[in-house]
Amino acid sequence: MSHQCLDSPTDPVFFLTREHVEEGIAASRINKRRRIMLPIQRSEAAPVQRLLNIMQPGSYVQPHRHPRPQAIELAHVLQGAMRVWIFDDTGNVLQTRCCTAGSTESLVDLEPDIWHSFAALEPDTVILEIKGGPYDKSRDKIFAPWAPVETESEATAYLKALLEKS
Repeated sequence: MSHQCLDSPTDPVFFLTREHVEEGIAASRINKRRRIMLPIQRSEAAPVQRLLNIMQPGSYVQPHRHPRPQAIELAHVLQGAMRVWIFDDTGNVLQTRCCTAGSTESLVDLEPDIWHSFAALEPDTVILEIKGGPYDKSRDKIFAPWAPVETESEATAYLKALLEKS
């Protein structure tokens, strides 16, 4: 397990179990980033990337966009709730929504090149993400130059301001 991800499954069939979710929740609670990913695809070379993003409130996801034409992104809340923000090129919030598990408003689908961020609103939020691959860290995302980097001290205040405006 890396500091960001649990191990990917190796079997050709994967069934999500409560044990997987509990392992992810436990890891997210102690992770400095307050989130952990459970990749479901067997390889970063897979043409469709699938993962669970398990998040705690206070986890900051720096606004970013996915520039590659195949990089559509779908996020569906399986447990808990998340706030989604859509930004223009200068960092102004264009849209914001709350996606909540078990409701019809539990999913967001993003075309490539859309500036976005999200945050867990409830403890132990579990999000299924599906994105066009293959995964290439060097080309996967562009981080917003107008938002603080995740490791900067300003990140907490930036996230707090976003949540207060929502």
